[in-house]
Amino acid sequence: MIGLLLVLTSSGFAADLDGVDSDCYDVATQLQKDIASGNSDFNEQEQQDFLLNYFALATTFSPLHGPVPNEAGEGTINLEVMAIPAIGCKRRLVLGGTKTEDTNKAPAAPRPRISFSFNDIGKVKPYAGIGYVPPVPVFGTRNVIVSGEAGFGIREESGFEWGARYHMTLMKTVAEIATPFNPDEPEELDFYVGSTFGVDAIVGGEVSDGLRPYVAVGFTDVSTFFYIGDDGVVGNNAAPYASVTSSLGLQWTLDKFDFAGEFYTAPGIIYTGRVRMGIKL
Repeated sequence: MIGLLLVLTSSGFAADLDGVDSDCYDVATQLQKDIASGNSDFNEQEQQDFLLNYFALATTFSPLHGPVPNEAGEGTINLEVMAIPAIGCKRRLVLGGTKTEDTNKAPAAPRPRISFSFNDIGKVKPYAGIGYVPPVPVFGTRNVIVSGEAGFGIREESGFEWGARYHMTLMKTVAEIATPFNPDEPEELDFYVGSTFGVDAIVGGEVSDGLRPYVAVGFTDVSTFFYIGDDGVVGNNAAPYASVTSSLGLQWTLDKFDFAGEFYTAPGIIYTGRVRMGIKL
């Protein structure tokens, strides 16, 4: 997942590629040559910051619903699937291109989530939701993800809906992420914690029976902690993400079933898709 040592490399390039994924040999060799010749803008701290921010944002509790997710007194039990796009070699390389981090362990992550709408307060329709991923080992990692949201929606007589929500997520991963230079060395587990919180404004409305597109735009803040088991170094995030996030989605309710899919982005960090499916309470 995340990679990172705080130690900066020398300006020379290393011929030894034992710490580099074989798929990244060509990219690593070229990067080392560019650094040695002074033709590279590679920045060790920026690589570290990107990787730390990436996985916190990959697990944020994005809406996956319109401004009014359910009618008053109703709710849903869902299973969400979060796609985690693989990171390319250029972003996986650290320590001057002499090492790649094992970031692409899981292509997706499931998250059970529950949403419930409370009694209307005038035109205001309040709701809340939670999500939880238990610490079940998968893809060589053990993760715990706890998420929550609270918000409101208003439906105008025209059918137009608007609202706002607060969301938060705390995720923990235990896995070998910062891999050793020598692949024959024993596995040393690393410890990563990422937290996000933010607010979204959401607009949307029903365009046909049960079909409701929506757009959400908001602000999300990231905090991270990364402990590297090989040498006891703590990776520092010098530029934790604190900026715009957005979602473009579609919610579809059919009798007792409720589905949603969305495109989610934190510009410059992650562009991904998410889907959920569930039943109405």
